[in-house]
This record gives sequence, C-alpha cells and structure tokens, in this order.
Amino acid sequence: MTRRTRRRGETAGKKHQHRSPALAGGSLTDTSLETLVLALFAERAESLTATEILAALQLVPLQLPELRKTLMRLTERQKLDKKGRHFTLAAPPERLRATLDVTSKGFGFAMIEGEAKGGKDVFIAPLHLGGGSHGDTVLIAVTGMQRGRREGRVVQVLSRAVTRLCGIFTLTGSGGSLTPDDERLPYTVRIRRGDTLEAADNSAVVADILDYGTDRQGPTGRIVEILGDPKSATVQIRMAMLRFGLQGSFPAEVLAEAAALDAAHALAGRLDLRHVAHVTIDGETARDFDDAVCVERTETGYTLYVSIADVSHYVPVGSAIDREAYRRGTSTYLPDRVLPMLPERLSNDLCSLVPDQDRAAFTAILSFDADGRRTGQRYAKSLIKSHRRFTYTTVHQLTYLRDPEVRRAHAGLAPMLDHARQLAALLKKRRIERGSLEFNLPEAEVRLDGERVAEVRLGERNEAHMLVEDFMLAANEAVAESLSRAGRPVLYRIHEYPDLTKLETFTEAARAMGLQLPKAPINPAWFARVLAQAHATSSEYVVNTLLLRTMQQARYSPENAGHFGLAADFYLHFTSPIRRYPDLVAHRVLQAQLGGEAAASSRLPFPARESSFVEAGVHLSQCERKAIEIERNVHARLSVLFLFDRVGETFTAIISGVTTFGLFVALEEVFVSGSVPLKTMTDDYYLFDGRRFRLVGESSNRIYQLGQRVEVRLEQADLATRRLTFALLGEAAPAAVAGKNS
Repeated sequence: MTRRTRRRGETAGKKHQHRSPALAGGSLTDTSLETLVLALFAERAESLTATEILAALQLVPLQLPELRKTLMRLTERQKLDKKGRHFTLAAPPERLRATLDVTSKGFGFAMIEGEAKGGKDVFIAPLHLGGGSHGDTVLIAVTGMQRGRREGRVVQVLSRAVTRLCGIFTLTGSGGSLTPDDERLPYTVRIRRGDTLEAADNSAVVADILDYGTDRQGPTGRIVEILGDPKSATVQIRMAMLRFGLQGSFPAEVLAEAAALDAAHALAGRLDLRHVAHVTIDGETARDFDDAVCVERTETGYTLYVSIADVSHYVPVGSAIDREAYRRGTSTYLPDRVLPMLPERLSNDLCSLVPDQDRAAFTAILSFDADGRRTGQRYAKSLIKSHRRFTYTTVHQLTYLRDPEVRRAHAGLAPMLDHARQLAALLKKRRIERGSLEFNLPEAEVRLDGERVAEVRLGERNEAHMLVEDFMLAANEAVAESLSRAGRPVLYRIHEYPDLTKLETFTEAARAMGLQLPKAPINPAWFARVLAQAHATSSEYVVNTLLLRTMQQARYSPENAGHFGLAADFYLHFTSPIRRYPDLVAHRVLQAQLGGEAAASSRLPFPARESSFVEAGVHLSQCERKAIEIERNVHARLSVLFLFDRVGETFTAIISGVTTFGLFVALEEVFVSGSVPLKTMTDDYYLFDGRRFRLVGESSNRIYQLGQRVEVRLEQADLATRRLTFALLGEAAPAAVAGKNS
C-alpha cells in the first residue's frame, strides 16, 4: 500500500473512531473488512452498491476487488441480501425448531420439525453445536448453503434428550469421571466424590446429569447404578439397552390391563378349525408361537391354512396395551432375552398357539392348483388347536432327510408335512420364476455361557425354514391383494427400485470379482441371476452383502409401490402380530372388511396420536430400524468380547470391503468382521483402485482385492469403540471367480 493510501486510512481513522484500526495500519484482513461492512449497514438502512460502500468506508479504488469478494462472502452466508447491484443488511435468520443428530465424528444434522421426511437436514459444524448434544431439541439459525445443503448453528437448547446415561467410570482423587458409552455424546461427565456410589475404577455405571455445564466445563453428574464389569456379556447388553432407550419391563397400567384379560369369551362365534391338522414350526428356543400351518391335498391341487394368533381380539385400538405396543413397534431379539412388543401374558400365553390348547386365530385359507397358482382365498376368525409343536430341525429330518426313526415318531402328521413340502416347492419355483430374490445371508447366532460369550456362529437355516417362509409370504401377498382390490387403506410393506448410484458401484465391484453380469434390463430377475452365479462360491457372502447394499430399505407405507425384492405387486405383513405392529394393523383392517364396515367410516387401526397412515408408516419403519440397529450394536459388542482374550491369534478371512483407508474382512471360522487399517500395511505403499475395488502395492504390485481370502492376526479388540482391528499375514490368495466352487 502506498504512503498516500496510509494517510487516507489515518484520516478515516480520525473521522470514524468506531471503526476498526485495521484501516489505520493500512492493511485489512478478511475479518476486519467484514466487520466494517456490517457496521456500516447497521448505521444505514438504505441499499448501497459496492462503489458506494467503498466511498463510505473511505477505501481506495485498489481495494474494490477485495471489497467485492467480501460482499459476496457475506451474501453467501446470508449476512447481506443482493438485488441487482445493490446490497442491504439481511433480515435476522429465522429460528427453526429441530432435533439434533450428532455423529461420532463430532458434527451434526438438524432435523427440522414439520419438514417432510427424505429431505436434506441442516448441517451443523462442531463449533456451531452451541452446547447441544445428540437427540436434543434445539432452535437453529440457517446461516448459508454449501454444496447443496443448508448449514446452520444452534442458538438455543430447548430440551435435553439425555438426562441419564451409561458409560465407563474412571476413578480420580476428586471423585471421578464418566465416559459415555454413546460416542455421539462428545463430553465427559464429572462425578464429585460424594456422588460415585463407591464405584470401582473402570466399571460400567449409570449416571444422572445434574448440570450440563458450559463450553469450558462439561456436565456434572451423579452415579445412580453400578452395572459391573464391562467385560461381562450381560453388562454389555444392558449398556446397549440403555443407550437405545429400550425398556425391559412394561408400565404398570399395561400389566394390569393384560392381567385382566379373559380367554373364555374370545373362543365363541368362530369358524371351528380344530379338526384341521395345524402345527407350529419354530426354533428350539422359541416361546411365542404366532403362526400355525396345515396343507391338505385336494383333487385340483392344495389347500393351505395359515392361522395367525388373533391379537386384535385382545388388544383394542387405543387401550393401554395398544398404545405401548405402537410405541415399541416391534419386538427386539437379543442373545439372552427378548424385549417383547406385548406383555408376556399375551405373547407367551393367551395368543401363543401352544399345542393341544384351543386358541383364537385369524386364518387365511388359500387354494392352489397343481402348479402352485393361487386360485382362491378366504379369511375367517377361527378356533384352532395346534396338533404338534415342531422345530425346524425335526421337520427337516422328517420331511427332507426322511429320517425313518423321525417319520415313525410322527407318523400321523408325516403325510400332511409331505404335502406341505410339495406345495412349498411349487410356491418357491413360481416365486423365483417371476424374479424374487433369494439372498443367502444367514444371521449371526451368539451363545452365552453365563457372563461370557461362548460362541459366535452362523445361524442354521435349512429347507424347513424356507417352507415356513414360503407359506408366510403366500399369506401376506394374498391379504395385501385382497385389501388393495377392496380399496381398504392399510400399511403395505414396500420395497422400491434399487438406488442407481449404488447399483453402478455394485456392477463395477461384481465385474472386478469376475462375475459375468447378465445383458438384460435390470429387474428382480437380473439380480436373481447374479445371486445364482455366486451361489456356493467363496464370494457368495460378499456378493450377497454388496447386492443387499444396493437395495432401498423396505418400509411401511399406505401407498402400494410393490415389493422389488420379492417381485410382488402386493405385499404386507400379516403373519406376526405378536411381534410386529403393522401385522396388527392388517388384522384390524381385514376384520373391518369381513365385517362389512365401509372403508370411509372405519376408524384408524392404530392409536389416535398419529393422524394418518403415512405418519404411522414412518413411525413403525423407524421402530423396525431401531430394533435392527440395537441388534447389530449388541452383536458388535459381543464379537469384541468373544475375541477380547485372543489378541495375537491368526484367522482366515475374506476381504469384504476395500476403501482408501484399508480393508474390511469377515472371518471364516466365526461370524465376526473387522478392519485392516492401511497404516498397518507397511510392507509397501498401497494405492487405492476404486474402479476395481483393490489396493495395489506401488513397488511389489501386490494386490488385495474384494473377495480374496487372507490370513490375518488380531491386533486389537476395543470394547469402547466396539471395533476389531487386524493385520495382514503374508499374501492374499487369488480372488474367487464367481461361478467356480472354492
């Protein structure tokens, strides 16, 4: 800056004493110029051009480009408004009520109340959280746009979502501190000496927050319960329940209402089907039996009876039980317990289709021809009696393995189950022909031995599982089609077309793994052919997982958009009202249809807190996803516990993911996954080849690719982050080519 410019700056400084001394020094920072511009507009109400602002601030023409940049920055941040060449001070940003969703990385998203689901939430940078934490209800101000997403800041915390939390207690001289179990809570809670309940160092505890503190000093709390050793499986499960706000018991009002229920009057006035040879088929440890089936051979084909526990008879809309069931939305299944949707009086007693007991049911009676085409359907409130409680194992031995001893033991029901096997095969054949997808992703099964994790394995799945599944699918489709054709509002189970971007990623990964992708339109049949290629290869798990990730999440909606994965035009959930609320909705709607109630006059089949089927569908879809999330969270915790004392051991694994920061691997011996960080791969400098889903050594040209089998050593089992970290041993085996058995 010239001497003349400095003198003008000095003059300006004397004339406008309130302005920044940056002018007097002859040099302006971005911040000081912004301050001067905003101060000018605070004094003047009129609009000004950039030239007028330059003159008002007594700047020199050489500073005009810098001023223009500053004006544009302030406009983008919504501090100024621009119309043509004129600028004015922007109105204060509107304060919007929102729920804060904070990620484990420290930034957040504000979900604005009243905005439609599916839109982009407002991004909140860590510095702009304003003391807000995950789940808090806040007021935010939208401050600008960045890459097509609104940005904002928290201006006020209205209510706290977390007033009680669990975590790990660390003992100190002045008391201690609690590190929250939820990584989305970015603070440590200070515990004073008199509020520790004498908890031991490194124990899992529950604490109430007494004071949320300030930006400089975090919250203060008081321990209210000591959970115990965090290396205990039951303690970890309890911590997961507390993190997700799940309750192990029911409110007193609900239990009282359940205790007063009477089964006697529920059995009158029903279609008597006790002569039909219904059986239940479930897992060995099942306690709630909500479906029973029977198949009869006819002259033209088959008759399938799918009888479902009549929960709707015992649970009227708006009752205390109904409100609590709707709030929960679904039962949650954990290794050592079930968190049921309904009280045990219903789920394990009145509504459970136990053998040799008269039970109220809702039966779908479906007729099929000799090729498995459905030719008719009718529905009835029924009275049934289960003739046997079968397990999947027994039915598999009797019907598919045709074990002579098992067939002799169940000779009276063996012919019926043979008919069931025949019909199930026909139904499956027709379903696959239309393009229904057959994912092979067995679920994890964790076995506990007291406080320790004894085993993490793949859950067994045999033909008996699929037999029951085919019958449930047939009933769900039939009810959905019947209600749709009758014009009845109901919650369909919809599954939309796959995400196109994810689909493109999958096709690139599949080609990199050696799959020959079908040259045909992408529809359910296309996916089915891809899955068939990978069947019984070492790539099957990876292909199934990647393909599943391309899919949209199935959800509940009053709009029947069909079910892509099943290639079904009509589908809903009808067969599990003990554990899923949408099934209870379907029962109520079907009952209204059978009773001749006009669709327009029918009351909503769920509590009145929701005003529409759309809102109910959103809520129940969220409940389902929450249940899935906690089940995955518990599996991650117990996987770490299972391998906690096995650091240093080696395992065979399949590379299930390749990223810029390393590899993901799935162990073959146990159903456990972990990561191999790139920083541990020190034998070479590895380049990420995103198109071929592989890491390539720059010097050695060594390749680690999706689907390869590798030997890994467990380096760390971290309970706090629930992560398993591995290191590679030696070179990877070649990636399996789909279609070739490994």
